[in-house]
Amino acid sequence: MLNDTSLYPSSGHSSAADASEADPPVGAAEAEVRARVDELESRLGDPRDPENPFGHAAVLAADERAELIAEAEVMLTEFGLNAEFVPRALGGRLDRVDTLGRVLRGVFRRDASLGLGYGATSLLASVSVWAGGTDEQKRRTAELLLGGGRLAVAFHELAHGNDLVRNEFSALPQDGGYLLNGRKEVINNVERAEALVLFARTNTAPGSRSHSVLLVDKAAVPADRIGYLPRFATAGMRGCLIGGVEFTDCPLPGDAVVGTEGGGVELALRSFQLTRSCVPSMVLGNADTALRTVVGFAVDRQLYGRSVREIPHARATLTGAFLDLLVGDCMALAATRAVHVLPEEAAVIASSTKYLVPKLLGEATYEMSVVLGANFYVRQGEYGAFQKHVRDLPVATLGHSGAAACQATVIPQLPRLARRSWFSGPQAPEALFGVHDDLPPLDTDRLALVSGGDSLAASLLAAAEAAETSTDAGEYTDALRTLVRGFTGELRALREECAALAPQDRTVLADPRVYGLADRYALLLAASACLGVWRGQRDEAATPFLSEPAWLVAALRRIAGRLGHALPPIPDGCSEAVWDELLARTFDDRSFDLYDTPLGGQG
Repeated sequence: MLNDTSLYPSSGHSSAADASEADPPVGAAEAEVRARVDELESRLGDPRDPENPFGHAAVLAADERAELIAEAEVMLTEFGLNAEFVPRALGGRLDRVDTLGRVLRGVFRRDASLGLGYGATSLLASVSVWAGGTDEQKRRTAELLLGGGRLAVAFHELAHGNDLVRNEFSALPQDGGYLLNGRKEVINNVERAEALVLFARTNTAPGSRSHSVLLVDKAAVPADRIGYLPRFATAGMRGCLIGGVEFTDCPLPGDAVVGTEGGGVELALRSFQLTRSCVPSMVLGNADTALRTVVGFAVDRQLYGRSVREIPHARATLTGAFLDLLVGDCMALAATRAVHVLPEEAAVIASSTKYLVPKLLGEATYEMSVVLGANFYVRQGEYGAFQKHVRDLPVATLGHSGAAACQATVIPQLPRLARRSWFSGPQAPEALFGVHDDLPPLDTDRLALVSGGDSLAASLLAAAEAAETSTDAGEYTDALRTLVRGFTGELRALREECAALAPQDRTVLADPRVYGLADRYALLLAASACLGVWRGQRDEAATPFLSEPAWLVAALRRIAGRLGHALPPIPDGCSEAVWDELLARTFDDRSFDLYDTPLGGQG
């Protein structure tokens, strides 16, 4: 077992934890996370420096070659990034899912291909081992990752998409083991990974108990029974080595099964709760760089005799994108912390987050492209990073679990949650919204396939009651009350519509309008998450922007607009307060998320 302290390399840079004696005191766990984040940012360096081997110029050149930056992979190995994916009990640094997203978004902020191609793919594969593997499987997987190795995950098949129970790839029992036959396509790192986590049919009978998850050590299988398919060319994530694999009568030992034989679907769905929550948190880094690029353009360029940032439409677009990023982070925070504090409810929160956050970020980047104009198409130079992040974002979120698959997880549960939880269940605990607070240990055995409640939605009722009597929002009180009343009215209407759903509309074959219900539901969860974060930060001197109501009301208006609600008037200066914060973070090189992190080693 590795000692935890051996996993923290020293680069000689000062950390965010000791950057200033004037900083408010933080807990030991938070100080440790800040040190890791700052260490990684220091190693990545200033992205604008043309001599930086990991800067934007180098990233764009590697993207043109459809390669990952080899020096960057070496750096991440030296940093020990794989330790972020390994539980502390096995020698790694993984103890909190919110921290996992927080650290990895730094890599995605620089290059999503690197974030997925070097690290996140190993995470997506290894969570099944941590959730269901034997002690020996966990030990071997931990040793592989901590030694700088890679895992690849092969769950889906092109012919069947996210419909796992129709997968044809087989691992049928024979002579105390299994015989692999079939192919898996569009797998990142499939050829260079030392081990694979496969989803395979282990029984020819129909039904959900006919598939299993397998851990395959590629060095232990006969070389003539495994072959690789040609690399797939992609529009985004061009540096990732995405290919396929084909097995022909390939023997596997009986201990290759992760969990129980026939338990593959259940294990996959439990594992998805971890990955569906943390992947959106990671890809916030893509949107951060995209927004930073366009703000830089707006500040530097002149149009019609004035700076682009002075044009009302441009300011409104960039302010809206900043708010969408904050909304996405509030929801990602709730999802990543739910697997710790509300594991019985995490399935719906994680799926809704995985659906909504990429959608918000995708729409925001499209709107920003209008501000950038013809520069949107430029592949090099100071604005070239934008088009790369726009291309990378859909691939980073689609390949793992698409929007329709996430909504299909939510839809069957809506009628029951509407009836039992939304207007009668307890509200979410404050720990769900703690930006810097500690968390209880992760217990994957408590993750449920069907959510046992919905306290995040129920929190809207508590927020509405509080808003009616509280004046904590000051001059924003009237607007906040109107917005929250609209959300609770929406929740009541949604309850009635969900209760009236026909049986066939409570399945994955539901009418398209039912998917609209899942969309509205996700937006209401996002509103609840924003309210929860604001409540949790009101007394925090370290987060003055988040403790003020301007961003909250502006963000809730964005959500209300997407729901088609009439928008209440807001006090003068609301939009300006958000715009000023956006500019301040841009000029100070600080992240646009909830953590307000110094970037490029500036801590």
